[in-house]
Amino acid sequence: MLSKVHSCAVVGLEGAIVEVEVDYTNGLPGVTIVGLPDAAVQESRERVQTAIKNAGLHFPRHRIVVNLSPAAIRKEGPAYDLPIALGVIILAGHLPQDSIQSAMFIGELSLDGVVRHTRGVLPMAATARANGFKRIFVAESDAGEAALIPDLEVYPVQTLAHLYDHLAGRRFIEPYLAQADALEPIFTPTDFSEIKGQDHVKRALEVAAAGGHNVLMVGSPGAGKTLLARALPGILPEMSIEEALDVTRIFSVADQLPAGTPLIKQRPFRAPHHTISHAGLVGGGNIPKPGEISLAHRGVLFLDEFPEFGSRVLEVMRQPMEDKIVTISRAKGSLTFSANFQLIAAMNPCPCGYYGDSQKPCTCAPAVVTKYQKRISGPMLDRIDIHIEVPRVDYEKLSGNQLGETSETIRQRVQAARDIQHNRFTNHQTTNSQSTDVLCNADMRVGEIRQFCQLQAEGQSLMRAAMSQMNLSARAYHRILKLARTIADLADSAEIQSVHLAEALQYRPKIMLS
Repeated sequence: MLSKVHSCAVVGLEGAIVEVEVDYTNGLPGVTIVGLPDAAVQESRERVQTAIKNAGLHFPRHRIVVNLSPAAIRKEGPAYDLPIALGVIILAGHLPQDSIQSAMFIGELSLDGVVRHTRGVLPMAATARANGFKRIFVAESDAGEAALIPDLEVYPVQTLAHLYDHLAGRRFIEPYLAQADALEPIFTPTDFSEIKGQDHVKRALEVAAAGGHNVLMVGSPGAGKTLLARALPGILPEMSIEEALDVTRIFSVADQLPAGTPLIKQRPFRAPHHTISHAGLVGGGNIPKPGEISLAHRGVLFLDEFPEFGSRVLEVMRQPMEDKIVTISRAKGSLTFSANFQLIAAMNPCPCGYYGDSQKPCTCAPAVVTKYQKRISGPMLDRIDIHIEVPRVDYEKLSGNQLGETSETIRQRVQAARDIQHNRFTNHQTTNSQSTDVLCNADMRVGEIRQFCQLQAEGQSLMRAAMSQMNLSARAYHRILKLARTIADLADSAEIQSVHLAEALQYRPKIMLS
């Protein structure tokens, strides 16, 4: 008698149907698992056997063979415990095969039969629905995550015995009812109104938030670079439900969903330490996993002490910053992870931190300053739209009681500019009858720049002079146009005026890498 139970594997950010086939042959009692399993899957033999016995069911005294099909996909993790156990129970005659029709089973088993959490439930549930499955059985802690996928009955399973009683018609499991909560209001740990001074930096961050542009802040220690960066999420527009699901999928695969939070409702803010490895930042490993740039998808990646990051680590970010995806290639194949993040970097101007400071003299030799600044390559700087100096804050401003604009006030202007961009690109998509992934000005490609960033005669003259005097590359030229388009959107201007272009040119690096 052959039993078949359906489960799912995670390949990159997508799911792949896995058919768990269980049969027995003549020979010494034991369990053999085939189908390219890793060590965690091989160890399920002991977990399954003990869990079945502790559920009060008979474990067949035969040589049992478990095949995880298709064999070409590597199976990893303990998510196959539950389907393997169910296949053995059906093989032993405790349940009929038709009791699991149109159902998928995912879960790790403890020795007493309790069903535990597994990573990647969201893409697995999406795969189940896409392949015509009507029901999915997961751990009770994973039910909220699976229920984010509509038109799919989700059953929270506490124990293997409970699942057996449900399938046998003795004690039914009630389907999980998805919570219809709206996305939460934006949480602002640091409000812009609490940051004294730095008005020009706040303006630069507002422009960056409105268009999704990358930012590099340069200033002496204690000037407020980190504080400003951590306040940025408070002025970013709210995520749509589609963006929230997109982010949640990545966190689910990386097994970084907070407990009791099935849906990521706030834009991610990732701030890795400068000692992070290449694989930790962009993703990788023997079985590739998402890195920090993917976990920052639709959010902010903050790199403090920018020059302290390894040069190889920074250089591998260049292509993802352009393509909005990262592709990790291995001998067995390639995987692609989303990486549409907004880079906010902060650095000191020199090793001692006080080069160009108005009050404290720099103790570094000129050659040391140049060497330190050149840790950031020209091509990397070229991919950063906004370069802003963060000066020391005067005592009068620090001690004053006057508060600036709140993050909510700034966010409303940012949201209005984003709405203009959304309408622009949606109409462009409809007119040209083609799909596009352009969501904000920073995502524009050459075709969109040519269409939406036209300059008037005065602007053309200003741009020609800037190209000559500042030795701008073609990439920098396009980035200035995109930045000027964002500034015009904030001003609710249909045309890019010369004043908008002039402000965009002010955000180019001035003394860096001299």
